[in-house]
Amino acid sequence: MPARSADAIVVGGGLVGSAIAWGLQRAGLATILLDEGDVAFRASRGNFGLVWVQSKGLGAPHYQRWTRRSAEEWSGFAAELQGLTGLDCGHRQPGGVHLCLSEAELEDRASRMERMKAEAGNYGYEYRMLDRRELSDMLPGIGRDVVGASWTRYDGHANPLNLLHALHASFVASGGRYVSEARALAVQAAPRDFRIETSAGDFRAPRAVLAAGLGNAELAPHFGLRAPVRPQRGQILVTERARELLPMPTTTIRQTNEGTLLLGDSHEEAGFDLSQAPMVMSAIAQRAVRCFPWIDRLNVIRAWSALRVMAPDGLPVYDESEIYPGAFTANCHSGVTLAAAHAKVFAPMVAAGTLDSALELFSARRFKALQAA
Repeated sequence: MPARSADAIVVGGGLVGSAIAWGLQRAGLATILLDEGDVAFRASRGNFGLVWVQSKGLGAPHYQRWTRRSAEEWSGFAAELQGLTGLDCGHRQPGGVHLCLSEAELEDRASRMERMKAEAGNYGYEYRMLDRRELSDMLPGIGRDVVGASWTRYDGHANPLNLLHALHASFVASGGRYVSEARALAVQAAPRDFRIETSAGDFRAPRAVLAAGLGNAELAPHFGLRAPVRPQRGQILVTERARELLPMPTTTIRQTNEGTLLLGDSHEEAGFDLSQAPMVMSAIAQRAVRCFPWIDRLNVIRAWSALRVMAPDGLPVYDESEIYPGAFTANCHSGVTLAAAHAKVFAPMVAAGTLDSALELFSARRFKALQAA
């Protein structure tokens, strides 16, 4: 059977791949989106849902700028998706806080935020350190252990499942071809001529974007690329619905537009193990109750774990192949935060055939430089 052809193929149907495919189709390229299916690790379906800026990019101002750019694009991006599909991605940008439970935590946080501001230079970085009194006015019901917080206006949150649904629906409605249960089995790569054999058939295009999360580590070398990513487990607890109590998200607690509370922020080096650890769940719950004692009255109704896609330094990896022009890779653990940038900035670069110099610092070549040093 001859391979089905398109202008571009995106491998990976999660938030990263779907946003890029949506952007390519929007740019006028007939695009095929290959989704491995429910056998994949599906980081996008276990996402906490923050559109978060204030903790991103310490020591890497280019990452801070990239994250800020995506956050700035998010409102228009969400409005466009809702206009096309009628689906509300749940995006809200009321600002966000990082709560500190000791003077030592607060001092460390203030130091980090000031360094972020210094590294931002002329780009600017607005933040405030809030004492307990100011924070009590902003977030009624905080616990007595909370001594203060950092705040920025850039932060917000969204509904990851609605976002993924909206991207898929809009992509297909605009003529994109979504192929499910399409695990990549073999690859034939030549400059501007890529053939990908899958369990759902064969596909061919002059451009290929690898956005398969942890699967990129195995796929990338076939295209002359590197994707040195590893799994990092995170666990999330979900409470029953409550009347609106949190007017803005925090780093570890947010209230969804449906009323449930999500509690999370564990970082576990557990390989590909998706099981849940009661000790970690207990620590998440205990910190949440210290931050807001009223959470203790809510029932936990769901819990899950998911695997982040982490590079050695925690930053995204974006590359284009020098051996096979037309092949690109996109790897990150912030699929919600960076969705707008992937759809409206990264995808147009791919459509144009080359990545801008602004993304050079995200290349996997940086790891060779670190090894040499």
